[in-house]
Amino acid sequence: MSYLEEIQVKNLDHLGIVAGLIDEIGIVKIINNKLGIDVREKISAGTVVKSILINGLGFVSRPLYLFSQFFQDKAIEKLLGERIKPDYLNDDKIGRVMDELYKYGLNNIFIEVVLEVIKKFKIDLKYSHLDSTSFHLDGEYKREEDKEKQEEEKIIKERPIFIKKGYSRDHRPDLKQCVLDLITSQDGDIPLFVRVGDGNESDKAVFGKVLVEFKKQIKFDSIMVCDSALYGQENLQLIQHLKWITRVPMTIKKAKELVQNIEVEEVKDEDKEKRSDLNLESYTWKEEIVTYGGIKQTWLIVLSEKRQKSDLEKLEKQLSQEEKKSQKFLKEIQSEEFEHPQAARYKLKAINKKLRLLEIKEVELIETYSKKKEKIYKMISLIIKKDEEISRKTKEAGKFILATNLVEENKLEASEILITYKNQQSTERGFRFLKDPLFFTDSFFVEKPERIETMLFLMSLCLLIYNLGQRELINCLKRVKKGINNQVGKVTLRPTLRWIFQCFQGIHYVILNGVKQIVNLTEERRFILSLLPASCQRYYL
Repeated sequence: MSYLEEIQVKNLDHLGIVAGLIDEIGIVKIINNKLGIDVREKISAGTVVKSILINGLGFVSRPLYLFSQFFQDKAIEKLLGERIKPDYLNDDKIGRVMDELYKYGLNNIFIEVVLEVIKKFKIDLKYSHLDSTSFHLDGEYKREEDKEKQEEEKIIKERPIFIKKGYSRDHRPDLKQCVLDLITSQDGDIPLFVRVGDGNESDKAVFGKVLVEFKKQIKFDSIMVCDSALYGQENLQLIQHLKWITRVPMTIKKAKELVQNIEVEEVKDEDKEKRSDLNLESYTWKEEIVTYGGIKQTWLIVLSEKRQKSDLEKLEKQLSQEEKKSQKFLKEIQSEEFEHPQAARYKLKAINKKLRLLEIKEVELIETYSKKKEKIYKMISLIIKKDEEISRKTKEAGKFILATNLVEENKLEASEILITYKNQQSTERGFRFLKDPLFFTDSFFVEKPERIETMLFLMSLCLLIYNLGQRELINCLKRVKKGINNQVGKVTLRPTLRWIFQCFQGIHYVILNGVKQIVNLTEERRFILSLLPASCQRYYL
C-alpha cells in the first residue's frame, strides 16, 4: 500500500457542534427509547434522526433523496458512530424512520425533548409566544376528505393534515399549503410546542385551542403572548384560566372609540430616563380597565412616535394617490352619456366604492340631447375630501392596544406588557430560520401529508438545536465578559450561531497511518468550543 493510500481526510467543519448539541439534549436516546432498537438494523432510528438534523443544519440545501451524498465527504464515523457508512442512510431507511416517528406521535416526542431541554438548561418560561406561518407545497397530495368530516376533527388530531389552498403568508395563493403553529420561549427563542395544521386553517379558529393543549402538555405557569388572532369572545372564554397578553384588533367598537378619544399620558421627567434604559423612549401610553367577552382586562393604549410618523406618511401618500385616481374618475363620469339618471348615480356609487379618503359628489344632473337627437343625461360633479375619515386615521396613527387578563394582584407594569409584546418577534425569527433557502425546506418532495408533518417536526427540532446552541454561547460570553469578532471584525457578545458555523469551516478529521487527529483547530476556535457544552468539545478536542 502506498503512503498516499494510508491518508484519509474528511470534513468536520461545524457539524461537530451540531452533533454535540444533539448529544447534550439526548435526542438519540429519546428516539430509541420511543421507537425501540432492532438489532438486525445497521443503524438505529435515533441515529438516523441525528443524521437528518446534522444534514438540516449543514446549510447546503440538499433534499433527502441526495441524503447519503451529503455524508460522502464528511467524518461520518466521528459524527454518527464507528462502522456507520453513508449508504446506510438511503431514502428507504429514512422513509421508514419518518413513518415510525409519525405513527408513534410527533407531538409526544417533541414534548419529551422540550421537557428535557427545559430541565437541563433551565429555560425561563415566564413568557411564551405563539404565532403561525404557512409553507407552500408543490405537487399533488393523496389525502382528500369532505369538509364536514374535516370540521368534526379535534384540534390536536390523529388524522393527517389536509394540504389545501388558504391564506398564504408566502404570497403564493396559487399553491396548496400547510400551516405551522409555533410556541417559543422568550428566553432564547426555544421552540416549546409545534403543531402542523391544514392549509385552509384560520388562526382565529385554532389559537385558543392550541394554547389550551400546550398548557396540558407543558405544565408551567407561563404567560402566553399572541397577536390579535387570539382576541375574540370565544377564544377568551376558552383560555380564561390561562394568563395572556395579546393585541386588540381595531375592528372592535370599544377599541375604535378609545383610540379616537383617549389621550395618552405625557411622560414625566423622572420617567424619561427609565424609559430610555428600557428602549421605550419613543412610546407613551395610558391604561384602562375594560370588560370584554365577560373577562376583566387591562387595556394598554400605546402611541409609538416612530409608527405615528410612518402611518402619517402612508396616509399622505394614500391621499396623493387617490387624488390622481379620482381626477381620472371625475373626467370619466363627466364625459359619459347616460340614458337614465339612475344609471349615472349607479356609476357614481361604484366609483366611490373604490375610494377611501375622497369622494366624488354629484353637483347637478343635466338633461340634454345626443348628436342623434336622443335624450341623455350628463353629470356635473366635484371631488371632496372625507374629512371625518381622514381625521379618524390621523388620530389612529401610531396607536395600538394591548390587552392582558393580569389585573389587580397579578397586575403587570405597563412597560413590561409592552416589552413582552415586542418580543413576539421570537416566533417570527423561528419562521425566518425554517424558511431560509439554505435550510432543507426543499425536502418537501414527499407525497404523503404524514411525511410533510414529520418533515416539519424534524425542521422544528433543528430550530430548537440551533437556538439552544446560540443561547448557551451568548450566556457564556456574558459570564466570561469576553466577546468574539463578528463578520466585520468588531467584538460582539451576541454572535449568531450561523457565524460560528462559518468560523468552523475548514476543520478536517484526518486519519494518517491509522492515527486519527483534528486539524486546523486554532486558538480562536478552541476558545469558542470552551463556551459550548462538553458534548460539542468531544468532537474536536
